Amino acid sequence: MATIWTHKDSNIRKTWFLITIFLILISTVGWVFSRAYGNPGILVFAVIFSVITSVASYWFSDKIVVATTGAKLLPKEVAPDLHNIIENLAITAGLPKPRIYIVDSIQPNAFATGRNPEKAIVAVTSGILKIMNKTELEGVLAHEMSHIGNRDMLVSTVVVVLVGVVQLLSDIFLRSMRWGRIGGDRREGAGQIQAIFLILGIALAILAPFIAIIIQLAVSRKREYLADASGVLLTRYPEGLANALVKLAEDNTPMRQANHATAHLWLDDPYQGKKKTVRWLANIFMTHPPIEDRIKRLREMSI
Repeated sequence: MATIWTHKDSNIRKTWFLITIFLILISTVGWVFSRAYGNPGILVFAVIFSVITSVASYWFSDKIVVATTGAKLLPKEVAPDLHNIIENLAITAGLPKPRIYIVDSIQPNAFATGRNPEKAIVAVTSGILKIMNKTELEGVLAHEMSHIGNRDMLVSTVVVVLVGVVQLLSDIFLRSMRWGRIGGDRREGAGQIQAIFLILGIALAILAPFIAIIIQLAVSRKREYLADASGVLLTRYPEGLANALVKLAEDNTPMRQANHATAHLWLDDPYQGKKKTVRWLANIFMTHPPIEDRIKRLREMSI
């Protein structure tokens, strides 16, 4: 069954590629800001900060995601059936059993996170446990186990931290313009150069979050289709996940814990209700492929 996980090496390479892009992006933004403010220390700070953040995104991203979503460890004695399903799927997939967490939300949803299968976490909401039958829940959990097996949850979890940091630094720079002053280099022509870099800094501060979001979208959509297909190979029953997605499509409950940095981690978009009637332009910026397309693909599969 380990042969299912054909994309794990490419996803590991993709993780390090994203971290490299992040280092370059933050260093570039730091350099432009340092020139705009006439303070070389900003560049030094940006480089050190980006290195520390990159390391943290790899080693501690799962803890950051758990804290962000408010997930709590779910003991086996509280939900023995859930633990049994995941344990059976882990054996079938040839993976260690992940730790199981629960998010106190009535919206039915789930996600997987962690840097490798040994440190993996599968989290479900209290809402999904209430509305799914056993075969539907098994389909959902097989989908999440597939994220672990394919190692794409490593990429997605790292993206959570990197996107959040880019958005934070952009916000800091834009806010600092209200009270900060441009550096004081009084040499002839220096003021014009700093003004140019200030304009570049503003442009980068505005565009950087959009670049981060585009990276986030590029990572998340393809992995959902892949996890759907891999999950079906584990359960040998496409209708289980397809029926589960139908229930998700019919649900319009908002999630209190939803935020843009972690939205792509969930089985379905946590911003429920807004995506049901989106136009084609809004569809471009959705973190998940249309759920109707996923259901159609699943029902066209033959095992």
